[in-house]
Amino acid sequence: MARIDLQAHVISPALNAPLVIVIPVYNEAEAIPTVIQEWKATLDSLEISYQFLLLNDGSRDTTLEVLHGMERGDPGRIVVVDKPNAGHGRTCRLGYSAAVEAPAVEWVFQIDSDGQCNPAYFPELWAKRAEADCVFGRRVRRDDGFARMMTSKICKLGASFMGGRNLGDPNVPYRLMRRETLAAALQKIPASFDIHNVALTYVLKRMPTVRWSYVPIVFRDRQGGSNSINLFNVVHYGINMLLELRKLK
Repeated sequence: MARIDLQAHVISPALNAPLVIVIPVYNEAEAIPTVIQEWKATLDSLEISYQFLLLNDGSRDTTLEVLHGMERGDPGRIVVVDKPNAGHGRTCRLGYSAAVEAPAVEWVFQIDSDGQCNPAYFPELWAKRAEADCVFGRRVRRDDGFARMMTSKICKLGASFMGGRNLGDPNVPYRLMRRETLAAALQKIPASFDIHNVALTYVLKRMPTVRWSYVPIVFRDRQGGSNSINLFNVVHYGINMLLELRKLK
């Protein structure tokens, strides 16, 4: 069982593979088995040594039971952390922090748990790692609704304006990062930041030695559960994000 101190943002799971896939999970009992199964098929076809780090963010359905069942079925490649609800961004941060503390890890890849991240694009993304420190997906189409598309566009415009440069798709959950590069960026970001992937892109883009590459991806509609968006929370977090970005160096 992983040790967790949510307030200090420290977890210590057993990570010992060159590639760790960080996946925050919240109420995805229906989707997550299919997500892991299809990603396993792609990763196995590339003969990659990998582990999934599945972080249950205080799910209220049967997600935790499903995750533990998958972990028992493949204990060498699936690592489950159960934690109180803290939101997607802070949960990603916990996973990132754990990965960079594991000496065996060389690359950290983050996706979401709802099936929107299609593994079909991963072979191209993985092939670019020799020439880049960060290889991000760039969503050229989204099948998950107008509201989420507009939320991403507003996020991109606001963060790019604050950063003084084009941040691409700053919140995309399809990102491969070299461990040393990720570790250096995390040192510049408070653990309390809510929309953590935006902050991470913002900081990485301001690091002059980081080499970048992109792969165009199509974001599928979610594969299970409900697709909901709270516009009030979006506005609230968006305003806080812009205020917090001003503090980052």
